[in-house]
Amino acid sequence: MLAGFGLLLLVVPLPAPGELPSLAERLGPVAPVAAIAGGALLLVALVPRTFVTLATGAVFGPLTGALYALGAALLAAVLGFAIGRLLGREFVAERVRGRLARLDRWFARQSVLGVMTVRLLPIAGFGLVSYGYGTTAARVLPYLVGSVLASAPTAFGYAAVGASVTTPGGVDWYAAAPAALGLVASAVLVARWWRAERGRAADTSPPGR
Repeated sequence: MLAGFGLLLLVVPLPAPGELPSLAERLGPVAPVAAIAGGALLLVALVPRTFVTLATGAVFGPLTGALYALGAALLAAVLGFAIGRLLGREFVAERVRGRLARLDRWFARQSVLGVMTVRLLPIAGFGLVSYGYGTTAARVLPYLVGSVLASAPTAFGYAAVGASVTTPGGVDWYAAAPAALGLVASAVLVARWWRAERGRAADTSPPGR
């Protein structure tokens, strides 16, 4: 799929950056559906979420583009999780032992905060993490809520950057403020999660260790 996308970029004529906003007008009322569904398919195909968010910002503007990017992230999270659960969960559940079994139980008891932390860590791309979550015993609701909340700060920031390429000087950079707040919140979340995990490990360790 990735090779096919790369070939497509080589053979299909690409519009100039200034022409991107007109794409939304050509699509008309189906533009939101096309943006969310197309973005989700790209994420499932392991295209980086940064690229998808920049594109939605360039076409639809900073705020609308960010909302469409979040919709695409939610749909991609659902699809990736469903594919991982359908194709990989049984295989993993039959084979996890020892530390892997403890890791699987950790995913099973994860809260929204835990999912956000995993999403914010530079482990792998959005699509690959979605597939991985599907193979674990993670609960669906905390996974989906955590995935969207973790995606929100960068969605607004990158959409504003994408919009600035097509309409320089016409972007309200206050739209990118959630990204700055998200960086601070991300650092706090990671620190709190790390302390909580260390405290839990200390409480469960055998006496004398």
